[in-house]
Amino acid sequence: MTPASTHEQPRLANIRLHPIKSLDPVYVNEARIGPAGGLELDRAWALYTPDNRWVNGKRTPAIFAIRANFAPDLKAVTLSVPGDSRQVPPREFAFPGDHEEAAEWFSVYFDQRIIVRNSANGFPDDPDANGPTIISTASLRKVCDWFADVNIDLEEARRRFRTTLEIDGVPAFWEDRLFGAPNTYAPRFRVGEVEFEGSNPCARCSVPPRDSYTAANNVGFQKRFSELRRESLPAWATPERFDHFYRLATNTRVALSQAGKTLRVGDPLVLA
Repeated sequence: MTPASTHEQPRLANIRLHPIKSLDPVYVNEARIGPAGGLELDRAWALYTPDNRWVNGKRTPAIFAIRANFAPDLKAVTLSVPGDSRQVPPREFAFPGDHEEAAEWFSVYFDQRIIVRNSANGFPDDPDANGPTIISTASLRKVCDWFADVNIDLEEARRRFRTTLEIDGVPAFWEDRLFGAPNTYAPRFRVGEVEFEGSNPCARCSVPPRDSYTAANNVGFQKRFSELRRESLPAWATPERFDHFYRLATNTRVALSQAGKTLRVGDPLVLA
């Protein structure tokens, strides 16, 4: 395996877990690969209605107001709703074991029965490419430039696009190198001791147009993003993988043999 070029030195800049799907992220210095290829404790809880529908940012804007503050060891979470007129009190739960007790808290807040499911495998957005998602810091900064008029800063861009692994030392959209043409062998690469296969550019949903704290919707975000993404597509990208241009970050697959291996901030990313 070799670096992409003498001018590019991709390395893992930060790791963000989202322990409760659709809620706040947690920055960690290292994370282990879980039994199904995702990161341990990433999207370990997911919220459902009794008829088995997701309760998430796509369907339920009220979820944006919930704050999830995790203990440093991630063994507990405090849920709260700052400024909530119904005064749903903050409450701490053991994580990830107290998912049934947490369901009662969510049920009070949403005023309907909520089921919280817990899985060691996590609840990935893409079940066919359920490894960590990868994006470059430069790509996020480019999005900030595109939407400077609505004050999307770097941290807000991170919260809106909800990727798990961020790399620096590379230009914007460098992660488009990590997937290839359809029906070909998947590109392989390594981050630290963990081996990956790149899958596809990640299709985005209705969450990125919304303020991650207030749920205020930036009208026209998707159209503007798609136009600028098309104009900015780098020469190394594979255009036929873009049936539309509302895509950002690269989805990955991680073999089950990698379970238990650890990713650490500062690890180099090396292409096969």
